[in-house]
Amino acid sequence: MFESIERVPGDAILGLIEAFKNDKNPNKVDLGVGVYRDEQGNTPIMRAVKQAEKLLIDNEQTKAYIGSHGDPEYGADILKTVFGAESEVLANDRASATQSPGGTGALRLAADFIKSNLPGKSIWLSDPTWPNHLGVFGAAGLNIEKYPYVDADNRLDFDGMLAALKQIPHGDVVLLHACCHNPTGFDLSQDQWQQVLAVLQERALLPLVDFAYQGFGDGMDEDAYGVRLLANTLDEMLITQSCSKNFGIYRERTGCFIAVAKDADDMADVRSQLAITARENYSNPPGHGSAIVATIFNSDELTTMWREELDEMRGRINGLRSDFVQGLAPHGLDQRFAHVAEQRGMFSFTGLKPEHVEKLRDEHSIYMVKSGRANVAGLNSANLEYVCNAIADVVK
Repeated sequence: MFESIERVPGDAILGLIEAFKNDKNPNKVDLGVGVYRDEQGNTPIMRAVKQAEKLLIDNEQTKAYIGSHGDPEYGADILKTVFGAESEVLANDRASATQSPGGTGALRLAADFIKSNLPGKSIWLSDPTWPNHLGVFGAAGLNIEKYPYVDADNRLDFDGMLAALKQIPHGDVVLLHACCHNPTGFDLSQDQWQQVLAVLQERALLPLVDFAYQGFGDGMDEDAYGVRLLANTLDEMLITQSCSKNFGIYRERTGCFIAVAKDADDMADVRSQLAITARENYSNPPGHGSAIVATIFNSDELTTMWREELDEMRGRINGLRSDFVQGLAPHGLDQRFAHVAEQRGMFSFTGLKPEHVEKLRDEHSIYMVKSGRANVAGLNSANLEYVCNAIADVVK
């Protein structure tokens, strides 16, 4: 039977990992893989996470299933983190948390929930967006449409975005990035969020907000502005959340699918459907990552430590953005790449063309995604000048 199965191209980013690993150049630089890296080029385990794991080893009592909705303590912690501890949405029991295997698992829950409960609705994605959005929603059988997000000059095309949103059929689903837009790094201002909200209300559109990078942009509360604005104003919305980045627990697959309903009664109906959706996908989510997060939030000391570490990571990334632009100044390229300092999160849509990316890889052993998306966290004091010189070489 297997003789008729065709080989398909592998994931482009996973291919970069393999190519980088096999590259013998001692100066090679990985700007492709989407993980945080420190000054030494490592993806460290946060100190708060290590201490939480030690506590778990001593105190964990069981490895029994945690249920389709996941760990209730974890869910409550995530809801407070996303909406704020004093949120009226939470006070009125309008929100529900369903733990998922990472942010990707939360997206698949959202996709299956939409397919089953909102038949005929299309989902609208920014152009560009995280490539796996297309894979996840396509695999669930949803019709995918796009709205513009970046213009030909590699700038946020908010006018084009808003005009497109105004043409979306009533009742369709619109995926929005809460902060640290992947892959571009261009985020909406508070005023722009207000304008998007007005269109969502006018067109009766259902927002699905992908919130994978809380704390990596401008701060935990600052990055939640758009999510909280929509939740406090609209009757209904969906949110996918991830702890991979802000807790550094990528391989523990710890995420959450959050639904917001008009009232507690509607929320109970939605929650019953989500239990079935989760059960049919993977039955129960993994428990170690959620236990780490809950342990940290259960300790004032660990919570403070975690927030300080997250602040350090965010500060490092934003500092690297400025250093990168300054590093290009001697080559007369600082204005051309000035947008990199304005972007937020790990990723930057640099504006480099595919031919530039190819030359960087083949001639300088610098690896990034073909679209020109670079992981800024892959830069450090040891390779920054090398990367700037290489970019100057390929673009001139």
